[in-house]
Amino acid sequence: MRVCVIGTGYVGLVTGVCLARVGHHVVCVDNNEEKVKSMKAGQAPIYEPSLSEMMQSSAQAGRLEFTSDLKAGVEHGDVLFIAVGTPALPTGESDTRYVEAVARGIGSHLNSDYKVIVNKSTVPIGSGDWVRMIVLDGVAERHKSLVTPGGGAAEAAEEANVDFDVVSNPEFLREGSAVYDTFNPDRIVLGSNSSKALARMEELYTPIVEREMAADKSLPPVPVVMTDLSSAEMIKYAANSFLATKISFINEVANICDRVGADVTQVAKGMGFDSRIGDKFLQAGIGWGGSCFPKDVSALIHTADDYKYNAQLLKSAVDVNKRQRLITVEKLQQELKILKGKTVGLLGLTFKPDTDDMRDAPALNLIEELNRLGAKVKAYDPIISQKGMRHGLSDVVVETDPERLADNCDALVLVTDWPQFRELDYKQMTKLMKNCAIVDGRNFLDREALEAAGFHYVGVGR
Repeated sequence: MRVCVIGTGYVGLVTGVCLARVGHHVVCVDNNEEKVKSMKAGQAPIYEPSLSEMMQSSAQAGRLEFTSDLKAGVEHGDVLFIAVGTPALPTGESDTRYVEAVARGIGSHLNSDYKVIVNKSTVPIGSGDWVRMIVLDGVAERHKSLVTPGGGAAEAAEEANVDFDVVSNPEFLREGSAVYDTFNPDRIVLGSNSSKALARMEELYTPIVEREMAADKSLPPVPVVMTDLSSAEMIKYAANSFLATKISFINEVANICDRVGADVTQVAKGMGFDSRIGDKFLQAGIGWGGSCFPKDVSALIHTADDYKYNAQLLKSAVDVNKRQRLITVEKLQQELKILKGKTVGLLGLTFKPDTDDMRDAPALNLIEELNRLGAKVKAYDPIISQKGMRHGLSDVVVETDPERLADNCDALVLVTDWPQFRELDYKQMTKLMKNCAIVDGRNFLDREALEAAGFHYVGVGR
C-alpha cells in the first residue's frame, strides 16, 4: 500500500520506517529541508534503538523516501498520516496550528483518488470533524472558482471531485522502545464513521495485527479497537492520564513510606501481584516527564474545564508530580545541610533511558532549583554527553564520563535509570568525591553494592 507520513518527529518517523519495513511504500514529508537532506543521507534526526538501521535498509530497498514536497506526498499516498507536533500552550490546551496547516495543505493538493487522512498526532477530542472541515477549506481555497454564491467548502469539494475520510489512529509508543512497540502493540485503535476507511486501515495494519514482525509470533492477533472518532481520541488521553496518575499515586505512597519507615519497593511489589492493579508504572521516584504525559494530562484537564467539569483527580496527579521532582533536593539538604557552595553530580539528563529527549525532563527542574540554592551542578548522560547537546543546559557542566562527573562532587543523584549506570565503577568514583552520598532518584541501583563501595545510599520511600 502507498503511504504518506507528514511530520518526521518521534511518532511520524517511527511510523513511516516501520510501515516501510513491513512492505508498504512510504513517503515521509517534512518542511525542514536540512532535516530531509539528512534523512536522505541515512541519518536519523532522533535517537531510537534500531531505527537508523531500519531506515537505511528500507530506503535502500526503495520502500522509504523523504521529501519536503507535500503535493508529491499527498498524490503518492492512499493513506495520509498527519504526525506533526501538538505542543502544550501555557493554558494547558494543545497547540494545533501545525495540524491545521497540514490539513489545509492536504486539501489544496487532493485529487479525485480516494484518500484516508489519519490523525496520528495527539489532538483535542473532537478534532476529527475539525480536520475534515480544514481539509475542505483547503479544497475550497484551491477551487475558489467552483464556489457558487451561497455555497461553501463542501460544495466546492463536491465540484472538485475529491473523496476522503478522516480516521483517528492514536499512538501508544514509548520513547526508547518505539520500534518494538510498533511491531508488538497491546492494541490498535481506529476511530471513524466510515466502514470504507476502517477497511483500508485494517489492510494497512494486517502485517502488524498478524504479528509478522513481532518478537513472539505465537501470540494471538493484535486486538483492533474500532470506534467513533471522539472515543478514539479520548482513549489516548485517558490511557496516558491513567498511567501518569498511577505514578503520582505510588510517589505519594513513597513519601508516606519515608515518614513511617516502610520500603515502597516492597509495597509496590506486594501491590503488583494483585491482577486488578499490576506491577507496571509502580516505580517510585522523581516523577514523570517527557513530551506525552505532561501534555496529555494538561489537555484532558483543559477539555474538562471547557465543559465545566473540575477534573480534581487529574489536577492532584499533576500537583504531586510537581512536588516529587524536587524531592531529591530535600534529600540532598538532609545529607549535606547547606547546598550553597556544594557540587552535585547528576547521573542522567533525559526524561527516560534510550532516548535523547529532554522535553519536560525532571533533570531540568533539579538543575534550576540546585542553581537557585547556590550549588554547582555537573551531569553525565550516555547520549547527551556523546552528542554534545547543550540546549537548556547552560548552567550545567556536562561531563564526558562518570569519573569526571564524580571528581570533587559532594553528592550524586541518579536521575535517569540508564541500564549502564548499574555497572559503573562506583568504588573508583568514591575515591574522587569529597563526600560520598548518592540519592537514587529512581530506586534503581543496588543499595548493598553502593554501600560496599563506600557510598551513603538514599532512596525514595525507602
